[in-house]
Amino acid sequence: MSYSEGPSDMGHSMFDNVFVDPAAWAAFKRTGHWPDKTVFVLEGRLATSKGSIVKHGQYQTEDRMALEAHVRDEARFKGGWGFFAFGGEAPAAQLPTAAPCYSCHQAHGAVDTTFTQFYPTAKPVAVKAGTFRAD
Repeated sequence: MSYSEGPSDMGHSMFDNVFVDPAAWAAFKRTGHWPDKTVFVLEGRLATSKGSIVKHGQYQTEDRMALEAHVRDEARFKGGWGFFAFGGEAPAAQLPTAAPCYSCHQAHGAVDTTFTQFYPTAKPVAVKAGTFRAD
């Protein structure tokens, strides 16, 4: 996925994997909202179409290209959510609130500033709960 309208200049494709803890997922399934203290981890992995028995399509490799976190903490973050980017072995640094991810998630997040519209298992839960906001 890319959020840019222009052509990608990365020269490669990636897969996004999104992870959330089981307790937050269980609460989301009950209510259609992500509870306070929810942590999403976004992992971007390099995609390839050459290897092993693959004849068509792409699969993700072991090459991790990005690791980020989207954290809900109503007491800690203005607007309730913070974004973090990991780099190497150092602890993740919170991205400044002026970073475009904050305004983009606020404007386009389908549920609680999250891009639930891209989560095929979560979207139907939010639609049924009435918490899904179409862009």
